[in-house]
Amino acid sequence: MRSILLILLPWICCFHANAEAPPNIVLIMADDVGIEGLGCYGGVSYRTPALDGLARDGVRFTHAYSQPLCTPTRVQLMTGKYNHRNWTYFGTLDPNETTFGHRMKDAGYATAIFGKWQLQSYDPPDFPGSDERRGTGMHAKDTGFDEYALYHALNTEDKGSRYANPTMLEGAAGEAGELKTYPGKFGEDIWVDKTIDFLGRHRDQPAFVYYPMALPHWPFVPTPNSDDWDPEKPVTESLEYATDMIEYMDTAIGNLVVGLKSKGLRENTVVIFYSDNGTHLDVSSQLSDGRTINGGKGLTRQTGVHVPLIVSWPGHVKPAVVDSLVDASDFMPTLLELAGSKLPVDVMCDGVSFAGQLFGRSDGTRQSVFCWYDPRPGYDKSQFSREVFALDHQYKYFRDGRLFKLTDRPLEELPIDLGEASEQDRAAIAKLKHVIDSAMAGVAEPPLVDMYGESIQSQ
Repeated sequence: MRSILLILLPWICCFHANAEAPPNIVLIMADDVGIEGLGCYGGVSYRTPALDGLARDGVRFTHAYSQPLCTPTRVQLMTGKYNHRNWTYFGTLDPNETTFGHRMKDAGYATAIFGKWQLQSYDPPDFPGSDERRGTGMHAKDTGFDEYALYHALNTEDKGSRYANPTMLEGAAGEAGELKTYPGKFGEDIWVDKTIDFLGRHRDQPAFVYYPMALPHWPFVPTPNSDDWDPEKPVTESLEYATDMIEYMDTAIGNLVVGLKSKGLRENTVVIFYSDNGTHLDVSSQLSDGRTINGGKGLTRQTGVHVPLIVSWPGHVKPAVVDSLVDASDFMPTLLELAGSKLPVDVMCDGVSFAGQLFGRSDGTRQSVFCWYDPRPGYDKSQFSREVFALDHQYKYFRDGRLFKLTDRPLEELPIDLGEASEQDRAAIAKLKHVIDSAMAGVAEPPLVDMYGESIQSQ
């Protein structure tokens, strides 16, 4: 009884909520969509009524950031640490790390993860040097989740399809799991159903589901809402399906919300929507101000890192648009605060909880975002290089000295000639350089390597 009270007391004191127990939490992370992909952020190329509705009735953050690629964001999100502290290889998560799955389990939650994993192994078997990396990441059974159903949970050659006729590894904590294929089904539909079912089966305790979506990541293929959807026919990839995939991402989330309502779970479930990076480079989208935005996935441009963040909790979180800065490391402390728990004082965490902003508080907000980005080594990562930068609401500064002005127009950044820098520009450099220096202090930076893991000269 004493341990239960210790779990609940911080939550009760923090939020003075009417609920008798901490809420269920569903954290959804889309795979490759920037802010231009959603109507509530000014996008006009896609119909996203479900997400627009969550934003209208909840909190929409206008300055949320990710890493430019999936693994860097996923590692930072799940551990609450900047990448230079725990980066290993692309497509892997250090098995010695403690994830928010473990932490939420410790806080008294039933936990599940349904969706895309890709953090145990990535390199194909014939890729030079891959023998040192294959299978070295965290297995789904060790992630801190009671149940899992995951695409690309093992080696690359075992991943199967994520969309039509999906294949996923399914199991429970501590169990190696089994590969299962769903003929005639679509991956997102399976994961949505599993999320609803899991929450319905755990009404006697708060439940946390991490749902890292597959959509709208390449390959661009028909969805169940496409005119030519036919899971029995060979898949035909085409960029023309990108619109269908972004819109089906929204459909899946809408189905999730409807399912929660049908089981009487919506009022006590916090739904969080985020994205791992910007939109695919080949996808162009329109904003309501007339601009055409080319996807920036993999790039440190605003189009690669400025992503949507929406939080909805009916009856508890009032509608608001919040301009607080948020990055991927902030989810660990935020989830725990919502759960009525917190990290032990001796645990390293770079994140700053944004839970207070959900309830109208402005204290403890993040003043800057730091990014250490280098997705190497890893298959097909030769085009990337190490980039370290920090930003606030007005400026982005790179460790190599580049400075950009972030304008009031979303995703716009203008280079500043340092020879013509104003006093305000120089003050921004000093501030953001200090952010970088402070984040890097006392940390042995990972060695600089190429995509094969071979040492290279400083860039």
